[in-house]
Amino acid sequence: MGKARVTSGMRPTGSVHLGNLHGALDNWVRLQNDYECYFFIVDWHALTTPGGGEAVGYENVSRMRENVIDMAMDWVAAGLDPDKCSMFVQSHVKEVAELHLLFSMITPLGWLERNPTYKEMVLGYKIESPSYGLLGYPTLQAADILAYKGDFVPVGKDQEAHVNLTRDLAQRFNSLYGRDVFPITKVLLTEVPKVPGIDSVDRKMSKSAGNYIALAYSEERTTELVRTMFTDPVKMRKNDKGHPDGCVVYAFHGLYNKAEQPSVRSECEDGRRGCVDCKKQLSARMNESLRPIRERRMELKANPGRIKEILMSGASKARVVARTTLEEVRAVLNLPPEEIF
Repeated sequence: MGKARVTSGMRPTGSVHLGNLHGALDNWVRLQNDYECYFFIVDWHALTTPGGGEAVGYENVSRMRENVIDMAMDWVAAGLDPDKCSMFVQSHVKEVAELHLLFSMITPLGWLERNPTYKEMVLGYKIESPSYGLLGYPTLQAADILAYKGDFVPVGKDQEAHVNLTRDLAQRFNSLYGRDVFPITKVLLTEVPKVPGIDSVDRKMSKSAGNYIALAYSEERTTELVRTMFTDPVKMRKNDKGHPDGCVVYAFHGLYNKAEQPSVRSECEDGRRGCVDCKKQLSARMNESLRPIRERRMELKANPGRIKEILMSGASKARVVARTTLEEVRAVLNLPPEEIF
């Protein structure tokens, strides 16, 4: 038996930030050694929301291609290996669109209307007239997974419900047509570290909030942003006793300076550590950790043809798998074969 298949994707937001790196990308790098992995940049999904600024959407497509390349560079720089996994652009596998269409024929409208993510996106993006594409987002997501007969989707516990509609659709299709065409995809629960934004420990890092540090940033820019990180507002002087649990800098020490985090806490609480020195230590550790990724990224940026080759090769491999799936689906649905014409 071959390896179990893992599928996952990201919206083309450009260079990934530290939340993406620690929340998903680091895990993908580990998974590629043990699973047959399909990782894709979901450009169709990006068109379900308006966009704005650097974020692409149906109202703002100008940065789409640039964002795709930037994200792919970060994936490879962070350790994804095209010899171990398939990396590609969602829209380059047209079979996914056909499977989405066929799934939409058997997806009850109530499933989509009750989807909490749909309601969250409508409110979050302040969308007055939601599109058919946004409502059908979970059906397209199911097609993304099931076109490659994904066995697992890596998610954190809080995202487990997002895979439920894919499971429901696979079960519905198999039941309707009496064939076990699709696997009942399982979540691959992962320990996702909480990566706060630079403005608050209670807000996660995101492009839309503007509270992020990108992999593409220089060491100088990273140091500058660390200086702006939110700290304990009642600790005005070095010898004031601090409260590290509410401090963004302390949270990042847990990611980039874990061995010394206990001493950081005790020194802060005892009034033996100042915020300025604490930030200097963090930015040094952070830049040291990110330096190899950034160096690989610069090499890839100097050779843009390499990223295009990787994405084209990944799409070619993915199309072979998706085409086989669609041939099986069309046969089950008794759709006329193309050669009839």
